Amino acid sequence: MTKSTIRVEFLLLMATMMCLTALFIDSMLPALQQIGEELDALDNNRYQMILTSIMVGLGVGQLFYGPIADAFGRKPAVYLGLALMLVGTFISTFAHSFEWMLFGRVLQGVGAAGPRVMVVTIVRDQYSGAEMARVLSLVMTIFIFSPVVAPLVGQLVLLFAGWRAIFGLLGVICLALLAWFSIRQVETLKPEHQRPLSLKPVMRGMKEVVSHRVALVYILVAGLSQSSIIAFLTSVQGILQGIYGAGDMFPVYFAMISLGVGISSFMNSRLVYRFEIRTLVTRVLMFLGTLSLIEAALVASGIIDVSLAGFILMMSVSTFCLGLLFGNVNALAMEAFGHMAGIASGVVGALTMLIGVLVGGAVGMSFNGTIVPLLLGFGLASLTSLTLILLGTPKHVKKAVAVKV
Repeated sequence: MTKSTIRVEFLLLMATMMCLTALFIDSMLPALQQIGEELDALDNNRYQMILTSIMVGLGVGQLFYGPIADAFGRKPAVYLGLALMLVGTFISTFAHSFEWMLFGRVLQGVGAAGPRVMVVTIVRDQYSGAEMARVLSLVMTIFIFSPVVAPLVGQLVLLFAGWRAIFGLLGVICLALLAWFSIRQVETLKPEHQRPLSLKPVMRGMKEVVSHRVALVYILVAGLSQSSIIAFLTSVQGILQGIYGAGDMFPVYFAMISLGVGISSFMNSRLVYRFEIRTLVTRVLMFLGTLSLIEAALVASGIIDVSLAGFILMMSVSTFCLGLLFGNVNALAMEAFGHMAGIASGVVGALTMLIGVLVGGAVGMSFNGTIVPLLLGFGLASLTSLTLILLGTPKHVKKAVAVKV
């Protein structure tokens, strides 16, 4: 086998591991209404917790895989994560109550954190500097398309079987990934880098992160940005199906909106060369916040009646803005922790996800048959973030190191 073939396979394997979480979340979107009806969870939009519960597990799980991987190796950490995903998938597949469904989903999230965290760790073990940046850039390029493809997968399954078959397919994918990873990926932890298992570094790292004023501001901003995308994910099925009667076209419309994130993520790799990162973030937040509140006011007052095409356009602009925020805000949150990047990354990721679930879940649960709560959520989250940055950080923040890929 040639060197280039091995490299392509490695990229595909890492991208598949990264895409797993998106697949477990977005493939369920077309089935939310069916699951809610069968498990008696349509009241008060409780069915949306099928999405937020896995995100809670993902947030908590990110804290622990670093120490496990340093003690036992990268491969055992991935095995543990995939095993938990399989157990959680089994529980959700055969759940006959909403509570058991949520338990299975939380377990899936805790498991999904393993492969997700280990992608960056395994890449870092084998590459550094510009080469590492190139590898991660290629992995993320593939990952960008997962929110576009995943709902299509779920919709295709629903054409031939019920929602439980989606979980069955996810379980098969986990097993296939487990086999592929175990056979083709070598252990990348060198024996001399092995450390005893201890959670003390995590606790020290968490204390250092939350006590750093600027980092805490950007963690809050990252969490609020995450809340916007979670609010969108939890609301979009009810909006497209309930308001616009999207039917089997739901994944197509969802894919059209999701492309905004992909396009802006690609553009951002060039924009960071032209703008100071803090300036770019504040301008995007000001634009998104102001636009969303104006749209909410116009819709709520009845001045405009938003068509399906109008909604897709509005959401595409919003997701485009969110794509410009994610990487930049996380870079600003991590800037002070070069000496403890691994632990800090887990802490920042966990706090960001938990804030996002709390705020975004509340916005999603407020869905009232209109798009107003979602627009208000976008606007208030963005302008609150802007206020936090302007009041809580210095005017000039060092520009994060950018590497051309």
